[in-house]
Formats: sequence, structure tokens, C-alpha cells
Amino acid sequence: MTGSELKAIAANSSGGSIWPGLAAAISVIVYTVFLLIVESQNAIMALLAFAVGAVLVANWTGLKTRISSSFEGRDNMLSLALVLGTLAIAVIFYEDHFVLLLVTTVILYVLVTLGLNIQFGFAGLLNFAGASFFGVGGYTAAVLVANTGIPHLLVILAGGVMAAVVGSLLLLPVLRTRGHYAAVVTIAFALLFKTFLEVNDVLGGPQGLHVPGLSILGWEFNDNIEIGETIELSFYINYVLLSLAVLTIAFMFVRRLERSWIGLNLDALRLDEAASKCFGLNIMRWKITGFLIGNLLIGIAGAIYAMMIGFIAPTNFTFGDSLIFVSIVLLGGIGNVWGLILATIIVVIIPEKLQAIQEYRFLLYAALVMAMLLFRPEGLLPRPVRSYFPGWRADG
Repeated sequence: MTGSELKAIAANSSGGSIWPGLAAAISVIVYTVFLLIVESQNAIMALLAFAVGAVLVANWTGLKTRISSSFEGRDNMLSLALVLGTLAIAVIFYEDHFVLLLVTTVILYVLVTLGLNIQFGFAGLLNFAGASFFGVGGYTAAVLVANTGIPHLLVILAGGVMAAVVGSLLLLPVLRTRGHYAAVVTIAFALLFKTFLEVNDVLGGPQGLHVPGLSILGWEFNDNIEIGETIELSFYINYVLLSLAVLTIAFMFVRRLERSWIGLNLDALRLDEAASKCFGLNIMRWKITGFLIGNLLIGIAGAIYAMMIGFIAPTNFTFGDSLIFVSIVLLGGIGNVWGLILATIIVVIIPEKLQAIQEYRFLLYAALVMAMLLFRPEGLLPRPVRSYFPGWRADG
């Protein structure tokens, strides 16, 4: 096969025009701004109805397919659009603590579900204890910040490492089981973890722990930012910027991982474990790799979250919270990292804005998951055909 033929194949495998994807990203940002501004319950319901109608129209007209294809091979530009959009939201709501807390929570939840996506979508490992590893990162940060002088950036990393270490305790039963049996192991761990926190007085017991705020190079993240004598920015902007930076790095890492030989091996493991073993793949090694990397990202998110909210307790990391993370992965599309952003916005922001369904949010999540599994099991944004080494070039 000649170099020109190879280049033609590479060109045909790239995505379509960038404009549908860019327009979709901008539309999501603008829509989110309106959703955050509006307070009337009727207006919020109207916005939700509009969103449903827009999705249906996009599906019928084939626009959704064009949007999905435009994301292929253009991660950097579309990621930049979403980062700038998030910064714009932070500027618009610069003094609104509640909105900025919601935005930061969305960012950190996307980071958590990125870790779960490595396990679910890439390696095919079922993990229903996402909130537990999130809690491991949070409690690690609480203990280290309160009792040691370790720089807080290293504390954040330590939260991820500790979540990976604790996750390694589950490796033996996870490696010896598959499918639903492995899922039961993680469910049991989630229940045991909450009980362990409640009976452990060193970690605050059921009352929880106070977590000192984040401080980097003398900059106190939990203090409002004063500009001149008249402008005061919410301290949550500090966490928006930090979380966004961490998420950007993690997002780039996960996309590189997916397109590398590591992602190729994880995909083979997910698709057919027996066939992969027959072709010489070390099944145990790749299960360990997927599980530990995923938990590392989840623990980092937990450490930042704990220092942001200032207080953690066992009730913050229940099995129900793990199901929220799972519902985000299923809703966004298993294996599609872009879908996680849209799904997290839906799962986190909408219940907070619709006060009438606050008490029934778990019922809403359950109904949403069942509806997706029945009518659209591939999620809102199905995972496209994977690219392998997109930076590869062929010379004649």
C-alpha cells in the first residue's frame, strides 16, 4: 500500500466539519447560563422542555450524528471552547457562591466519572463503589492537611494515590470474579466503607471531620478575592480554576490513554476476555491498570472536594452517591468522555434547580438509568470508533 493511499485512509477516518461540534459546545454553555440564572420553576420547566425538543429535532434531522463526528480528532479545539465557556460562567457569576459551587461540583464529578469511564468503558470493569474511593481521597486530605505540613498540592495527589492503594485491596476478589460477581464485590466494599467511617472515632465517626481550606504558595483558597475596594469575588472561583486545570490535564491524559496501545489492550479486555488471553494479553495486568488509574482520578477529585466544602462525613459517600456516578456514565455513553460533561450537567444542576424533585432525585436517577438502558443503551453520545495513534503520519 502506497503512502498516498495511507494518507487517504487517514483523511477519511477523521471527523466531519468542526462547526456542528463547536456550535453544540457553545449552545450547551449558553443554555447552562440561562439554566443557572432562571429561578422560576415554570421557566426552568420550559427550558427543560426546550432542551428535550432540541435533542429530538437533532436526532431526527441527523444533526446529532454530525455533532458526534465533529468531535473526532479535534479534542484540543473543542476542549478549549468548553474551558473558555466555563471561565465565562465563572465571570458572569463571580459573586454567586451557590452557582460557583455547582459549577465546581460539576467539574469534579466529571473528573470522577472519567476515572469510572476508564474502568467501565475502556476495561469493562464494574465499579459500584465510586463514592467510596471519592471519600478515601477526601478523608486522606482531611487527615494530612490537619495533622501534617505537606504542601497541599501534594495532598491532592496523595488523595488519589491513597484511593488507588485502597482500591488495590479489592484487586484479589475483583481479579477472581467477572461481570456481575465483580460488581457485587464493589457494592460490598461501598457498604463496608461507610460503616467503617461511622465506627472509626479517629476519622470523626458519624459526626465527620472538619477539613481546612486549600492553600498554595500562601494563597488561601477559602478567602474571597478582593479587587480594589468595590469588587469582591467568591472564593469558589479559586476552586473553579484549580478543578478546571486538573480536569483539563486528566481529560488530555484519558484521551491519550484511549488512543494508545494501553487503550487498545483495555478495549480488547472489555470486548472478549477469553480471546484476549488466547492472543497473549496479560489479563491480570490490564485489569489492575484500569482499576488503579480510575481510582487515582477519583481520589484526586475527592481531595479537592473535601477541602472545598470544608467538612466531610460518612453520609457524603454512600452507595446512593456511587449510583449517581454510575448513572452519569450510563447517561453520557459508556466509553465516551465527551458525553460525561453533558450527563453531569443534567444530573447535578437540574435537581438543584427544580426544588420540587429534590426529595425524589434518587427516584429520578433510577428512572433515568432504566429508560436509557431500555431505549438508548449506548447513551446520549455513543462512543465513536476508536482512533489509534491519531498523530501518526505516513510518508511515501
